[in-house]
Amino acid sequence: MQAEMHMTFGNAGAAPTVLIVDDEKDLRHLLDFNLKQAGYRTLHAATGEEALQQAARHEPDMILLDLNLPDVSGIEVARRLKADPETREIPIVMLTARGGEADRIAGLELGADDYVAKPFSVRELVLRLNVVRRRLSAPLGRTEEGNQRRLVSGGIEVDLDACLTRVDGRELGLALLEFRLLVYLMEGQGRVRTREELLKHVWSYPVDSSTRTIETHVKRLRAKLGSAGERVETVRSIGYRMRCD
Repeated sequence: MQAEMHMTFGNAGAAPTVLIVDDEKDLRHLLDFNLKQAGYRTLHAATGEEALQQAARHEPDMILLDLNLPDVSGIEVARRLKADPETREIPIVMLTARGGEADRIAGLELGADDYVAKPFSVRELVLRLNVVRRRLSAPLGRTEEGNQRRLVSGGIEVDLDACLTRVDGRELGLALLEFRLLVYLMEGQGRVRTREELLKHVWSYPVDSSTRTIETHVKRLRAKLGSAGERVETVRSIGYRMRCD
């Protein structure tokens, strides 16, 4: 099946594009209508291979990805997208009937930004995409004093204006949530950030307090920071902090 492409041009250049990946045509059209009403442009893909082609060709701002696809699984699609330097920074929201914890963890470990189980509320889905949209337009920390736009902790340096992270002068490629997590920890350097604070300020919406999302992203962040990852300290049963020395 040839991929479908739909766009609106009311505010050219302003509306973010969402790639809708689902093999159910009626559901794609339902999402297409509601996302356009909410101010988005859309691309469609009915299979995993189509999704990979669309992502490479059009570089959408977000991807709404079903896990149950007829050719390549959504998990495999996400893995390939995150392995490709050209597409790994595109936020992914997984939309699927597979709502078990194992599926959620697998998706989050691959770097998915959110996970919505079917059946779902279209209004809630749009609100969740709006959260990702706000992250895209304002991914920086929440505090700014004077002209200070740089955070430093040991060999870790974050340039807030350029949204760049360096460790000992080496630039890192962090995913959006990893960047937000690092900024929030560095803003409170030496202070413990509780799980509740992290879920509120990094994820920006309520998340099940029993989720392993935080641990998964901290593990990924530490791995990317290399030897500097030890500066992100675990405070057992409470949360995390950036070591201050």
